[in-house]
Amino acid sequence: MAKENPDKNFQFVNDIFGGAIPREFVPAIQKGFESAMTSGVLANYPVDNMKIRVFDGSFHAVDSDAMSFELCAKQGFREAGRKAKPILLEPIMKVEVLTPEQYMGDVTGDLNRRRGMMEGMDTRAGVQVIKAKVPLSEMFGYVTQLRSLSSGRASSTMEFSHYSAAPNNIAEEVIAKTKGKVTA
Repeated sequence: MAKENPDKNFQFVNDIFGGAIPREFVPAIQKGFESAMTSGVLANYPVDNMKIRVFDGSFHAVDSDAMSFELCAKQGFREAGRKAKPILLEPIMKVEVLTPEQYMGDVTGDLNRRRGMMEGMDTRAGVQVIKAKVPLSEMFGYVTQLRSLSSGRASSTMEFSHYSAAPNNIAEEVIAKTKGKVTA
């Protein structure tokens, strides 16, 4: 039987047969995996999608308890997570800039420096409209920079678009910053 939680993109499949693990410990196993998902294996960021299938195990009639199975699931998650070759995702924002034509080159150049992917340019009510997708981490301080580039005449809007794999150099930098920090 499978139990899905659409909020966490988590699927837990209990395929234990023959009483290898008593039924009363199965919820503790699921709880352990769900808890481990919140801090992930890369830089303590949560895991986006996961499917767990439990098909075998063992228990001791005297020494086994729910806490033991929960801790075992957390340890299994960390071990399997490292072997699964996880990737770090970064939020990508949909950015729209309205600017007078004379500042187009400076504005597009700045967006490119911010790892932006241009999606189109258009004219609306006499101003140029630039559409791009840019990583959120590159957008800090953007409004101030845009004002400087355009003498205060350009404006922008930004909204979340999607998550995308972070480039290796960025991912390595983020992971290096969290090395040595204790995870839950």
